Amino acid sequence: MTVDLSTRDLACRLSHDAGLRLDQLALPGNDWVDAAASPLFGVLAGGAHIHAHDDGLQVLDVRIEDGLASTGCVTRLRHAPTGLEITHHFVVHAEGLIESRLDVRNAGDRSITLTRLDSLALALKPAACELMYYTAAWGDEFGGVRRPLREAFRLETRAGRSSNQHHPWFILFRAGASGMLSMSVAWSGNWCFRFDPHNGGWLVSGGLSDWEFATTLQPGETIAAPPVVLVLAEGDDLNAISIPYARVGRRRWYPRNAPARRLPVEWNHWWSYEDKAIDEATFRANIAVAAEMGIEVCTLDAGWFGPPDPATHWYDYRGDWHLVNTTRFPNGIRALADDAHSRGLKFGLWCEIEGLGRLARLAEDHPEFVAARDGERLGYVCLGDPAAQEWAFETLSRLVDDFALDWVKLDFNLDPGAGCNRADHGHAAGDGLYAHYQGYYRLLQRLRARYPEVIWENCSSGGLRVDLGMLRHTHFTFLSDPDWPEHSLQLFWGATTMLAPDALLRWTYSEWINGYPPQQFNPRDPNLQPHELDYFIRIGMLGVMGLSQKLPELPAWVRERYTAHIALYKSLVRRFVREADLYRLTEQPKRDGSGDRWAAFQYALPDADEHLLFVFRLPGGAPTRTLHLRALHSGRDYLLQWRSHARAERRTGAQLMREGLRFDDLRERDSALVHIQGNG
Repeated sequence: MTVDLSTRDLACRLSHDAGLRLDQLALPGNDWVDAAASPLFGVLAGGAHIHAHDDGLQVLDVRIEDGLASTGCVTRLRHAPTGLEITHHFVVHAEGLIESRLDVRNAGDRSITLTRLDSLALALKPAACELMYYTAAWGDEFGGVRRPLREAFRLETRAGRSSNQHHPWFILFRAGASGMLSMSVAWSGNWCFRFDPHNGGWLVSGGLSDWEFATTLQPGETIAAPPVVLVLAEGDDLNAISIPYARVGRRRWYPRNAPARRLPVEWNHWWSYEDKAIDEATFRANIAVAAEMGIEVCTLDAGWFGPPDPATHWYDYRGDWHLVNTTRFPNGIRALADDAHSRGLKFGLWCEIEGLGRLARLAEDHPEFVAARDGERLGYVCLGDPAAQEWAFETLSRLVDDFALDWVKLDFNLDPGAGCNRADHGHAAGDGLYAHYQGYYRLLQRLRARYPEVIWENCSSGGLRVDLGMLRHTHFTFLSDPDWPEHSLQLFWGATTMLAPDALLRWTYSEWINGYPPQQFNPRDPNLQPHELDYFIRIGMLGVMGLSQKLPELPAWVRERYTAHIALYKSLVRRFVREADLYRLTEQPKRDGSGDRWAAFQYALPDADEHLLFVFRLPGGAPTRTLHLRALHSGRDYLLQWRSHARAERRTGAQLMREGLRFDDLRERDSALVHIQGNG
């Protein structure tokens, strides 16, 4: 039996005549996968390494699942030597993107221990290739690395948060611009990819990390391995990889409700006031100005909870979410929500539901919730424990109900490492981190079902848990704590190789109360020039737009300029952010001053033949730059309207793509915004 999962461009066939085989996986210009030698998946169980070519596997049944824009093949296999039943899910989307995942069930009569689960394993034909991936740390997320692949290499995260150390994504470039291959693990904990020499080529495998991992399945029990996503593309243009990720994300993965789809403009108090400088009067004053500026959501970040003491520090009392600091907020939190709602604004609240501060009474009241490893507290609530999951659900439900929340920012500010290994949480010593994340996913699913109109934001020390697993459960993800311009451009360039812009929340350049050196923005600086302010604000308009400023203290001209940009974002820009394909027209800028010193992003609505172009000249950028646009019709005329300058012109698609659009009048820290419409 052969199952053809091919799309218009991608040839993909699975065979079940002798077990499970990959017969073909190729594009017309990218026949790189050695289908016959590809193991497809890997399971290490009781010392046996099981893969699709294992002689001990027997096909039990094959099921085809046809969707509107995808076709899946579900193959149920039995491994006679171990008694395991492996269900292999292989879904091919119309865009050519593939998802592969496993369910492993103990169908035998004895317990069996699994120590490795690879959701995808492919053999590649011999070729010289380069590996591109991203390093990650607090305030330095999406640090692009590109290096030749010459020896065995392991790309992974062991911090317990998916994008601390590395981001769960990579791309291989085949020499001679003859093809690209990208994979991403849809998982929020530890993951890995392995690149091993194989028959002159490479064996690429990955999924859940096997570091400090082991799970014992009792008879009848099942474990689900996280999906691994695969994209093949011709040539070496990275946009050919990123666009399928974004299109399938929007259509299939990202949860969307009407409020989230709107992409509301958010104000958050954090960097301008942080913890101890926020109080009821200050927040209300900002709400009033936010309404005048056209902001749509006001979010109260950390600093609202804990004992009624002005010196209370937010980090110490995480977990005691029943406490409101009434010294700072004498009328409670609901009064702030009512004030925002009376002005036509939505109200948001920060909560680190997983976090457990050193002074929180939760650890004394519920010691059974505490995550621990080898007897030492890890600083979080283990959601592998069903009782802790229920507590978290009821706690967040109470906050939403009591405070009339429209937006919840969920943070996580620590590294769980290998996770909890307590024996009384319903998980084993080796799979506590896995159980925690499965519990967190279930919690988020329940909350979205109970509160279908609430926006749930993902945050983790900024951007240290950004992955395709979390983006299936939350509406937006926060990319990083710092937001100074060069850093923000590095982030946006990198994040959009795996995520659509409408999933990415960024604040414009914030004024930090704590004086972090790169965060030097001062809206009251008499030397601040209008073009510089526009440059700062427009960078924040590339995704979901937010800001963290002392709104009542903004100079009148600065407030007016913010207000005008917010109005333009709402009337024009966010439709492109929400719906358009994104093309990076320049290489990645780097926060340290290296990389490309121009940044240009083209949003393209192919069906409407309408485009929006953002252009930024960074410090050190050459005086002129010619940009070659994409996705235009060569013989069509286009009207170019500069929304940043008093300028308009007409050009043909051929001119814009082949000759390019020249920019020679931008200063350093200057920008342009061009609306482009086809005229038939």
